[in-house]
Amino acid sequence: MAITKRKLILIVFALTVLLSHLVRADDGTLKPWASLNEDQRKVLAPLAEDWDTLRPWQRERMLEIAHEYPKMTPDRQERVQQRLNSWSRMTPFERENARKRFHQFKSLPPEKKEELRQHWRVYREASPEKRQQLRTQHPEIFGIEEIER
Repeated sequence: MAITKRKLILIVFALTVLLSHLVRADDGTLKPWASLNEDQRKVLAPLAEDWDTLRPWQRERMLEIAHEYPKMTPDRQERVQQRLNSWSRMTPFERENARKRFHQFKSLPPEKKEELRQHWRVYREASPEKRQQLRTQHPEIFGIEEIER
């Protein structure tokens, strides 16, 4: 069954409405940091300073992560914390570039995604000298260093 563009828009709208209660206070305004529960604040602590400036969809996504966090393996929880810390240290420009790279990656065919993942596995395991060599040889892949994990 093919999903038409109209159906997809309706589905996205419905999900947005359903999820919006996560970031809205009882009076309909966006939940400020102080209104998050203790577990949410603990998981999302790296974003505390930026929380009140995040867009509604960003808050929704972060609250989804906080909700799923207790069900994650310890390794996955650690990776989430590292990524939140890295994200919190990025400038708005760096964040926008990261979003663009993410969307570009998502649009690649599966075999190209796996090829890039393999390149990054090699890169992460390489010595600093080898990493520099890889960045020089393959600026299209390693031109912007990946956020350390």
